[in-house]
Amino acid sequence: MVISKQNYEDLRKQRLEENKRRMEELHLPQLTQALKTAHSPKPSPMKRTQPRVIGKEMVEVRRSSRVANLPAPVYKEIVFFTIYLCSKRKYSYSRRDLANRVYASDEAREYATTKAEELEANLEGGHPSFVKPMLPSHVTGGFWLGLPGHFCRKYLPKNDGTVTLIDEEGEEFPTVYLAHKVGLSGGWRGFSLSHELVDGDALVFHLIQPTVFKVYIIRCKGYEEGENNDASDA
Repeated sequence: MVISKQNYEDLRKQRLEENKRRMEELHLPQLTQALKTAHSPKPSPMKRTQPRVIGKEMVEVRRSSRVANLPAPVYKEIVFFTIYLCSKRKYSYSRRDLANRVYASDEAREYATTKAEELEANLEGGHPSFVKPMLPSHVTGGFWLGLPGHFCRKYLPKNDGTVTLIDEEGEEFPTVYLAHKVGLSGGWRGFSLSHELVDGDALVFHLIQPTVFKVYIIRCKGYEEGENNDASDA
């Protein structure tokens, strides 16, 4: 039994020596080392960046020969003058409390609308017109006044612009007309508060020029005043 084990060990060592010799003849150790070296990542060299140099050069500002000898304009004076013109009109009103809205009765609303339609029927000049009863959103909160779409598409410009409102006293109020929304935005708030419009009032818009409305106001409170006069007469 001992002899067989010894023979096995001798045969194993002999086989190992033969395999080692064959590997050296085929240069396998050198190939293995070369493959390891080829696949090992090499650190990339850091790129050296040079700082950017921004050149500064003084150049003469080109000016027209007509204004070359004139003094430079002072824009502060122009801005001040423009602000003065824009803030020339002042309104004596205070912001309304939305919690204190007053809603018109159906009878008062109908009274004002009927009176406005009667006034519209008696307008002269052949200019187009329409009646617009006031709602809470027109005279409080957002102050947006939507206009009749068919009227705007037929008579008003296709693009945004300025539409002027002239009251019965002849005072002019420029407003911003938004064509795609068919309504009045900026400037309408000033008109509404200046004339103390309330829910239920009815307005007659008379287009006397392409972008100018003559506006007539019918107060819904006239209904209550008429009832009070009838009660006192009785």
